[in-house]
Amino acid sequence: MSSIVSKATRLCVVASIAMAASGCATNEKIATSQLGDEKLSCQDIKSQDRKLDGVLEEAQHNKGVSGANVAAVLFFWPAAVGNYMDADKAEQLVNKRKAVLADLYKNQRCAV
Repeated sequence: MSSIVSKATRLCVVASIAMAASGCATNEKIATSQLGDEKLSCQDIKSQDRKLDGVLEEAQHNKGVSGANVAAVLFFWPAAVGNYMDADKAEQLVNKRKAVLADLYKNQRCAV
């Protein structure tokens, strides 16, 4: 009987670790400056800025209460901290890229 309980306990531990590992959220990392930035048209700049809004929204979601973060807290709390830090870094990169795009937009006199 104790052998069955021991196997069941090991199985639960392995399953918990697997769930926690799969609960880690990943965020898209954006390069703040990219090759060809100087060749972007005003429309390209606007398009990239709109796409960055989606990346930023996802990063903010991953910092908040999500299924991945709840699972991480319940089964392996360092994963929740990692999710938050990863999302925070992605958010910072998006904001820096948006600043670069805003400068390009202004320098190309797109807002005329």
